[in-house]
Amino acid sequence: MAARKGGLGKGLEALFTDNSTGDVNSSAKLRLSQIEPNKSQPRKDFDEEALASLADSIREHGIIQPLLVRPLENGAYQLVAGERRWRAARMAGISEVPVIIKELSDQETMEIGLIENLQREDLNPIEEALGYQTLMETYEFTQDDISKRVGRSRPAVANALRLLHLPEEVMTLVRNKDLSSGHARAILALPDEETMIEIAKKAAKGRVSVRDIERMAQEKKPRKEKPTGRDSFYDEVELALSAELGRKIAIQVKNPDKDRGTITLEFYNKEELADIANRLAGTER
Repeated sequence: MAARKGGLGKGLEALFTDNSTGDVNSSAKLRLSQIEPNKSQPRKDFDEEALASLADSIREHGIIQPLLVRPLENGAYQLVAGERRWRAARMAGISEVPVIIKELSDQETMEIGLIENLQREDLNPIEEALGYQTLMETYEFTQDDISKRVGRSRPAVANALRLLHLPEEVMTLVRNKDLSSGHARAILALPDEETMIEIAKKAAKGRVSVRDIERMAQEKKPRKEKPTGRDSFYDEVELALSAELGRKIAIQVKNPDKDRGTITLEFYNKEELADIANRLAGTER
């Protein structure tokens, strides 16, 4: 299934305010028992204290912003946006909630859930990366598609996806906010999984900085003989290509007298490789 091009119309906010189409009902109310959570929702971790605080607010003031739901064939409704409010309403003992009902595809539902959480900064870095991965694997999005749809730069999307190559133990530290994404990206450059886990635990305790990890990674890299008198032109091309493609590029000049060499591009999965090929060929998927 090819990724549908373009953005979400007038944006996420419009989905909550536009009453001009027949498939939207902004004044509807549904019982909580009629609403099913979306198992594909990118956000998995919820702060219980924050939910309790929101539940107190809902008891006193009610739910100000309606939940966005879509109808299902079984007569129930699936939650598209507002799971935090849905959970807090259950905690507060509320039986009915205001909703906007809208016909949405699976792809639109996934996009809206991801965008809502990104705009509100509700996702931890691993949840964000998994959301991007789902768009790539299920809906054949490229990194460029994701960048345009969720309002993130292409390098930011690429960097987020790289976190999924961390050992599970390190990803857990990131998910629990014990380890920053900056530390995690630096850890990816370490030579093996055992070292990554060891350094991640130290970083989580505040014992090593990002700069410390970057220095360790450089020290643990096998030493390579640097060619003498390398033309700075190759360094400039490396930087330009890295910025354009959003990934590390290395140019090796094998025969400086004849300007012959090789270009090495890093990729982390088949989708990234296909995306590189499409960009180099000047085609869109």
